Amino acid sequence: MQENPDQDNAFTKLFQLVAASVAAGVLVALVVLPGVSGVGLTARDAAAAFDNMPSELNTTPPPEKTVVYAANGTQLATFFDEYRESVRLDQVADIMRKAIVAIEDSRFYEHGALDIKAAIRALATNAQAGATKQGGSSLTQQYVKNLLLENADTPAQERAVTAPTVGRKLRELRYALDVEKKMSKNEILQGYLNVAYFGAGAYGVQAAAKRYFDKPASKLNLAESALLAGVTNSPYAYDPTLHEGAALKRRNTVLYRMSDLGIITRQLADKTANEPIKLKQHKPKGGCDTSRAPFFCEYVRYEMLDILSGGKYWKMTPAKQAVVLRKLKRGGYNIRTTLDPQAQRAAEEGLTGEVSPQSKQVGAQAMVEPGTGKIKAIATSKGFGNGKRQTSINLAADSRHGGGVGVSAGSTFKVFTLMAALDEGITVGTSFNSPARISIGGFAPCEYEGYMKINNKEMHGKNLTSGTWDVGNAGDSEKGRFNLRTGTWHSVNTFYAQLEREVGVCDAIKMAENFGLKRADGNRLLPFTSQVLGTNEVDMVHLSAAYAGIAARGKYCAPIAITEVTDAKGHKLNVPKQDCHQAVDRDIADETSKILRGVLSQGTAKGVPSVGRPAAGKTGTCEEFSCAVFAGYTPNLASAVAYWDIRGGFKYPVYGVYGATIPGPIWARSMREALDGKPVMSFTEPTNDFGDVTSVEVPDVKGASVGVAKAELAAAGFQATVSPSPVRSDQPSGTVAYTTPGGGSKAEEGTTVLIFISNGKDAGGGSDDNPDDPGFPGLGNRGNGFQWPPIDGGTP
Repeated sequence: MQENPDQDNAFTKLFQLVAASVAAGVLVALVVLPGVSGVGLTARDAAAAFDNMPSELNTTPPPEKTVVYAANGTQLATFFDEYRESVRLDQVADIMRKAIVAIEDSRFYEHGALDIKAAIRALATNAQAGATKQGGSSLTQQYVKNLLLENADTPAQERAVTAPTVGRKLRELRYALDVEKKMSKNEILQGYLNVAYFGAGAYGVQAAAKRYFDKPASKLNLAESALLAGVTNSPYAYDPTLHEGAALKRRNTVLYRMSDLGIITRQLADKTANEPIKLKQHKPKGGCDTSRAPFFCEYVRYEMLDILSGGKYWKMTPAKQAVVLRKLKRGGYNIRTTLDPQAQRAAEEGLTGEVSPQSKQVGAQAMVEPGTGKIKAIATSKGFGNGKRQTSINLAADSRHGGGVGVSAGSTFKVFTLMAALDEGITVGTSFNSPARISIGGFAPCEYEGYMKINNKEMHGKNLTSGTWDVGNAGDSEKGRFNLRTGTWHSVNTFYAQLEREVGVCDAIKMAENFGLKRADGNRLLPFTSQVLGTNEVDMVHLSAAYAGIAARGKYCAPIAITEVTDAKGHKLNVPKQDCHQAVDRDIADETSKILRGVLSQGTAKGVPSVGRPAAGKTGTCEEFSCAVFAGYTPNLASAVAYWDIRGGFKYPVYGVYGATIPGPIWARSMREALDGKPVMSFTEPTNDFGDVTSVEVPDVKGASVGVAKAELAAAGFQATVSPSPVRSDQPSGTVAYTTPGGGSKAEEGTTVLIFISNGKDAGGGSDDNPDDPGFPGLGNRGNGFQWPPIDGGTP
């Protein structure tokens, strides 16, 4: 038979490697993989492969939990899929160190990367059994295997690390040789103790000590150390929380091994072996469901996923998204956020004070700081989770931050048409005769430049302002002549329909977009004529940020929740920078604030409790009573609140609820508590008069005849009109029951005062005066999908 020189050289080289405890990786493979002789691996292949294998291994500390902090430095939440806390070797009890070495690799301090004696012993045992009965890997090799598993980013990489192949064992040995050169034995032991899995979700000895015994690793006693040392051999089979009997038997095996090695006496081993397992479990808590601010936490979580993916998270496949989520949980990041615990607590208490967590109705609120865009609080009236009375949907946020498709903004959206009007030079005194209901057309074309399908109708390039629009007020109490101020105070729909026609739908939409608003589903605002009444669905975070922009004298700042992120090495990550711009002229914003202050003092929100400092706001009732909204601010804090039925606003309307009846009081209570102890700031008065008009007191003509009432109102500078329908009142029949605006309130000269005549029948209930408008049916979130109800030729 002819000799093969190459094969002879390979065998010689392999023999030399074995003699040097190097190519014994093949031996190890045979130890743990009996029967691999048929895989076709030759000695030459093994030696060549071993030479060409990479030897540099990343031995940096294993990944730690990610921690989220509030603005004041208190911890809000942790993210992890491996509960781990790394410690130094001197922070581990000496008996624990001895126990792990005794059972895993008793000659650890005597051999190199491979223990030849242990490998041969295991080979003999496994060959005799015909199966793997005993392992031959050194503690260093086990450390390497765990590191490779930790560094695996995908399931495929994890499978490669644990695959039952000769190549995998050779690779481990190659790395182990490098580790032994670069690290001392104590450093290797420290690394192993921090990376090993101890069952029950605990990675590393410190986490295991806390998980099973609620104590640090430095305080472990003999029985506890022997138990933990035994678990690593098979973390599931020897998990004492699942298999106490097996764990007890394995613990005693460790004790007697320590006795055989002279680490403890046989007497102590016997005594300890007779003791039962004593656990004091401490289950690790992680994720937003355990956070003190779970919905804010969810917002931060999605922000981090976007940061870690370079802004591409929402364009990734689910598999790639899973990799990014793994990175968040295992990266050991420290995340500094904008959350103000005082504001968060105030928002939560304000909501639950008005809306029971057990109710089918739900309230959602967000608070944003003017001039910075910092989100101070995000809350809902329900607990976070998947329970019967909980929700895991971040109801105050948009879809990209764990929210849904939002809610209609209602009349809170009128403010953007108001600012567009002021920006175009329309004076505050500009007035329109605004009947209870009008049919209005003649709107300038406004093409939709985005793309959306609604009930299979393509919105791209469509002119959504054509045709006529039938719009009505909340009731007979809202009709007459109104100007920009009074029309806003009383939230008059027919007035704002006419103002929007003057401004142009496109300009009104552009103003809202200048303040960062878009639909909660991520699409652009749809420029229907009814948008002025808030028929676009928005989220409370961005609505609050928009109103914060008005409070900051027109300086809009995009909402931010994260201020700084550092990785496990202390390196700062790039986070979105503060994005601010002047959305509208300062004077216009100041005039808008001046008008919105009147909403609280004498408009639709005059019944809302005071926040104890200068404030402005706007009520909003959603189309068909699908929800109610209130948005308001002081110079140093803005908040938006929504209220609706969580089962679907259009399917389950909240009849009789207006922006001032539930959302308004929630807003007031929350703002009052959030600002407690904070500086009281005043609004800046506009320097331009914007064609302002004078407010005068409305005469109190209750009980007077119609003629006398009209004369007194005319003398005071008001127009007067009489309601055709008598009302119940304690006043004599045929006399004035009451007026709107009411006697003693202030209104601008020229305002139409509506006179209600008494029928002399006291119902004991007073008037049916609606405090706000119900909006107008248009585009809306009807249950689970969009609807597009055609009205007068297709214009909603």
